[in-house]
Amino acid sequence: MKTSLFLPVFALGLLLAVACKKDKSATYTAPLPLKDHDTAFVHPGLLHTDADFARMKTKVAAGAEPWLSGWNRLTTNGHASLTYTSNPVSIVYRGYDGVNAENYSNLFNDIAAAYADALRWKVSGDEAYAKKAIAIMNAWSSTMKRISGTNDSVLCAGLQGYQFANAGEIMRSYKGWAASDFARFQHMMLDIFYPINHAFLTRRERCMGHFYANWDLCNMCSVTAIGVLCDDRSIYNEGIQYFKYGAGNGNIKNAVYYIHDNGLGQWQESGRDQGHTVLGIGLMGAFCEMTWNQGDDMYGYDDNRFLKGAEYVAKYNLMEDVPYTAYTNCLGVNQTVIGDGSRGNIRPVWELVYNHYVKRKGLSAPYTARFAAQVRPEGGGGSYGNTSGGFDQLGYGTLTCTIGN
Repeated sequence: MKTSLFLPVFALGLLLAVACKKDKSATYTAPLPLKDHDTAFVHPGLLHTDADFARMKTKVAAGAEPWLSGWNRLTTNGHASLTYTSNPVSIVYRGYDGVNAENYSNLFNDIAAAYADALRWKVSGDEAYAKKAIAIMNAWSSTMKRISGTNDSVLCAGLQGYQFANAGEIMRSYKGWAASDFARFQHMMLDIFYPINHAFLTRRERCMGHFYANWDLCNMCSVTAIGVLCDDRSIYNEGIQYFKYGAGNGNIKNAVYYIHDNGLGQWQESGRDQGHTVLGIGLMGAFCEMTWNQGDDMYGYDDNRFLKGAEYVAKYNLMEDVPYTAYTNCLGVNQTVIGDGSRGNIRPVWELVYNHYVKRKGLSAPYTARFAAQVRPEGGGGSYGNTSGGFDQLGYGTLTCTIGN
């Protein structure tokens, strides 16, 4: 994910907090009660549940489409191979700090491999892939010490944090993963990734809205995923609280910051470019799915506001016109026209959104449906190029998210 900031630097905890300009059309309500700390988590319960894996296994075994095509995208990806070689490092750098070269590609490639192997094990039952996934995660948890670099290290902690937690959540039921090794993996997530996520989401500065939505969303995904992985509801609840009431652009009413008369919701990054805008749909979709699997409906929050945003983004990236209202952030940065850079951007994020709103809930989402059909069958990390943008999402949604014909 290419980074772009409205400010050159930030210092966590050192900047004064002020309210940023908000959408005048938004309706704000008092905080709703969250589940108490004694409520048990569902496991596995991040992007996929046991019911999801049972469906995948049954459909692939029967040769049913589109699951089989999704499975074939997985099994032909080089990251899902038993010959893949992991490359853990003690310090992960994202952003050149003037001394140390970036090496975060080691991490995102290895996470893509661990996740792909975990899926292959759950669907095929072949323990060789379980052992491969565990070997990758054990190698990192016994090697990694910290994440560093520039401000972009926050993106690494967010994007790779939620993804690694998802791989671990899938594998937690594997009897071959030693309890001590799983505990070490949990501590890696708690001690290395989570503090960066938490510091970013709880920072105080003069303009809380100067970071684009993706910065908030990836860190919200990470705290949510780490909370479930580590059975810590207070950490999990941080993500939900920010989604509803956060000061930055991860707040749903800032991410989908303007509802047009036709019901489409303008995305916060729409004036920037479409690559980052589509990524935002993927991150919010992941956040909503993980919380949904724990019994919290963020998909439907504020009259399905996320769906309105997804439809807006899908329609524009299907090369159709959408209305646009000039966006001005709290520093006065003004985006007067919609950004057409990377228009039509293909990322494996649409199956999840489509299957929830259309298949689960029976709602109309014509543009999301069309874009999902255009991308189908979705690949994963390594299917969309070798740069970080191709690994910003876990993918394989045709296999994992398709509910029924």
